[in-house]
Amino acid sequence: MSTSEDKKNGKPAIDTSSLKLAQADSYNALIKGNSEWVERKLQEDSEYFATLAKGQSPQVLWIGCSDSRVPANEVTGTKPGEVFVHRNIANVVVHSDMNMLSVLDYAVNVLKVKHVIVAGHYGCGGVAAALSNKQFGIIDNWLRHIKDVYRLHANELDRITDETQKQNRLVELNVSEQVYNLCKTSIIQNAWMERHDLEVHGWVINLGTGLIKDLKVTSSSPHNLGYVYELDSVNAAAQH
Repeated sequence: MSTSEDKKNGKPAIDTSSLKLAQADSYNALIKGNSEWVERKLQEDSEYFATLAKGQSPQVLWIGCSDSRVPANEVTGTKPGEVFVHRNIANVVVHSDMNMLSVLDYAVNVLKVKHVIVAGHYGCGGVAAALSNKQFGIIDNWLRHIKDVYRLHANELDRITDETQKQNRLVELNVSEQVYNLCKTSIIQNAWMERHDLEVHGWVINLGTGLIKDLKVTSSSPHNLGYVYELDSVNAAAQH
C-alpha cells in the first residue's frame, strides 16, 4: 500500500493488499466451484463428461440478454447440450451483427434446431437505459435499436405514465420486434422453404417469480411479414 503517495495526490489511502486478497478469493472461488461441480456430476453419473464430450444436439436456440440473472439452462430447467445460446445487451437482433447471424446460421442449418426463442426479461437494464436521455458511451449505438422500437410504438408507450409499467411494456415490445427481425432474415426464411419444423418464439422472464411469459408471437412461416420482407428462394431470385 502506498499511503504517502495517495496523500500527496490528495486521494484517500487505499489498502491495495486487502483488495488483491479479495480479488484472489473471488477468482479462486470460481475454480473451487468448478471442481465441486465436476465432483457432483461424476457422483451422479460417472460417464457424464464422456457423454457430453461426444457432441451436442440441441433443439433450441436461445437469443437472450447478457444479464447474469437469466441463464438459459437454469430458467428452462434444461441440461448442458440441450440449448444453444447467444446473448447480448437487451436480446437485440441486428441484421448487421455477424456474431448473431453466424450463431443463427449454425443453429438453424447445422444443428437443425426446431425452436428459436428471443428471451427478454422485466427489469432489463438495457431497456431502462434506452428509455433515458443519458449518454452511456459506445453502448448508445446499440441501445438505439431499442429506441427505434420505442419510436414504432410511441403512441402506446407515451400513454403509460407509470415508469415501471412503461419499461415492462417496452421489454415486451422489444422482444416482439426482435422475433419479427429474426423472421426477416434470409437464414430463417430459407429454412422455412426446406422444412416445416422451425418456429420462432418470444418470451419475457419475470425475475420476481422466475416464470416465463409467452408473448404469443410465434411464427412458423414468412407470410405475416408483409410483401416487401418475404423473400423468394435463392434459385427464384437468380432467375429475376
